[in-house]
Order: sequence, then structure tokens, then C-alpha cells
Amino acid sequence: MNLSTPYYLIDETKLLKNLKKIKYVSRNSGAKSVLALKCFSTWSVFPLMKQYMDGTTSSSLYEARLGHEKFGKEVHAYCVGFSKEDIKEVKKYADKIIFNSISQLKMFYKGLKNIKIGLRINPKISYSHFDLADPARKYSRLGVVDKKSILKILPLISGLMFHFNCENDDFKNFSKNLDYLGRNYGDLLKKLEWISLGGGLYFTKEGYPLDKFCKKLKEFSEKFQIQIYLEPGETAITRSAELVTSIVDIVHNEIDIAIVDASTEAHMLDLLIYRTPAKMEASVSGKYKYMIAGRSCLAGDIFGTYNFKNKLKIGSIVKISDAAGYSMVKKNWFNGLQMPSIVVKKLDGSTKIVRQFEYKDYINSLS
Repeated sequence: MNLSTPYYLIDETKLLKNLKKIKYVSRNSGAKSVLALKCFSTWSVFPLMKQYMDGTTSSSLYEARLGHEKFGKEVHAYCVGFSKEDIKEVKKYADKIIFNSISQLKMFYKGLKNIKIGLRINPKISYSHFDLADPARKYSRLGVVDKKSILKILPLISGLMFHFNCENDDFKNFSKNLDYLGRNYGDLLKKLEWISLGGGLYFTKEGYPLDKFCKKLKEFSEKFQIQIYLEPGETAITRSAELVTSIVDIVHNEIDIAIVDASTEAHMLDLLIYRTPAKMEASVSGKYKYMIAGRSCLAGDIFGTYNFKNKLKIGSIVKISDAAGYSMVKKNWFNGLQMPSIVVKKLDGSTKIVRQFEYKDYINSLS
């Protein structure tokens, strides 16, 4: 198949490796896993993912509806701030609605019969490499801090959500923090049905002690007689996709700069937001050094600087790794640049173009 760059390539075989680990955790710990759509919502691969996961969790009305219509199974609906219109719609799709504040809970709970209601808690602990993504940062608006106020509304809810991790691959840290939750909120948990530990737990990473993780989760669940939910996002799709680009020009300004037919701001926005280089399988000891840059007009549209074994030329393919999580959901039409197609490499090895974007898509995104 002749594919025109740029395109996102999702490899189902690589995706399956993560999904099998998620299923292993569910089977051996009793914890359920719901896909965090804020990280990844490319529904063309949902038929594979839903075989290994228990549902989806959302951060908005549209994500909740997408989870209901395209994934099925359980639908958890959370939002930092629901409107009245949101609630009228979201209750059509959600099995659980999780509120960010007690004021929102009190405003809407009466109209939510036959729906499990939860509340997000800010335990004032967290694991994050970035202040921007730290849910327990100073003045955080994410979750309820005051435990006394939670006690007063306890009869209105069936569960609590603690989303306090970001790319946490440290099992000892997780274990310590789970013990903290047990000590500080155990009296509440014993009266409830479920607890969500949120996302940001990187338990599909190579070498992560999965059996210890399962044991810890199971012990916690049995101690408090409560159903645990995990919300894998990046964890579910890590290393399963890449952004495939072509070099359209090479310029020199003290260093060789290869310009590709994609953009950080338009196609991998998190690289700019967190100021991190793109992941690329280039040789550290390679002889030829190039800065890989995007073709938008933004001066800082840079993927990173890498060493290559061979000289690059116009038309050379450059593959940028880990391009699924928080990339495909954030792609945009900055500079009117061509949107990357979405391509899936199936388990049987066949390749399928599931979406191509055209000028009409650009026009229809505006008014």
C-alpha cells in the first residue's frame, strides 16, 4: 500500500502487548480498567481494546457519548464543571457520574436516579514530573480537599475518585501512596462500593512488577471490601503508534536542520506544552547529526536533535515514536497544515487507512 505522509500509524500487535498486561492485572487483582478517552479516543481500534478493558472514562459530555456509542461496556463520566445541559445529556450515556466538587454534586444529584454517583477527592499527594499536570499543585481546583464536608454528603455517593498520578512508573511510590489513602480515607471507603485510582500509573512499562502491583490492589480491595477501578490512558497505548513523516527540505544554520511535513504544534502538541523532545529511534552514536523540525511558521516547532547512521535527504522517512497518547486527540489545523491520516496495522499484518483529512475538513472546522 502506497501511503502518503504524514500519517499516524497504530500497530495493533504492539497495542495488544499493553492490553494483555491490563487484562492480567484485572484477572489477578480484581481491579477493573476503563480507558481514559482524554488521552486516546481513536475509536477505530476500540473493537480490539474492549476485549481487554471494562469500559471508558471521560472528561466531557462528548467523550462520554463516544465511549457509550463506540466502546460500550461501562461509561464513567467526569467533568471539572458540568452544565445543566451537560447533565441532561450525559445521564443518557453514563453508568457512573463523578463530580469534581460538592457544590456540583448537590446541584445535580436529585435528577440522577439509577446512576452511580461519585466524587473526586484531592488527597494533597501526587506523583508528577510536571507542575502543569500535578493535580495536587497549589490552588488546585481538581477534587475536594476537606474531609469533613465529604462525610456530610456520603449517603449521596457510591464511590470516590483519586486521580493523583502522572506517568508514575515507581511501584514503591504507588504502594506508599495507596497506604496513605487507606489510612486517611479508609473509614469512608468501608461505607462505599467503589474507588477509582485514576490514570497515570505506568504499569505496562517493561520491568514493572506486575505481580506485586496486583497483590497490592487485591489486598486493598479486600481490606475495604471495595471495587477498584484504574483509568489507563497512556498506559494502554504506549509505544503502539508513530507519526510517520517525510523530509521536505534540509537547511543549515550552524547545524543541519531537516524539515518534515508535520508539526509539533499541530500534530504532537504535548511536546511543546511540556517542552520535551520527541522520541525517535535514532542511533546515539550515529555519524550524522540533524535537528528535526516541523514545517509550521512557529520558530520553536522543533521535534528534537538526533544522530542518524545515514545521511538524510529530501524524501527520507522520519518516524516519531509514541504518537498516540495526548497527540491524536489534540491534533489541530494550525497554519492550515495537512492533517495526518490515521492508519492501522491490523493483527494479521494488513494495513488499513481508516481516515484521511481533506480541505473540506479544514473548512468545516471553521466558520
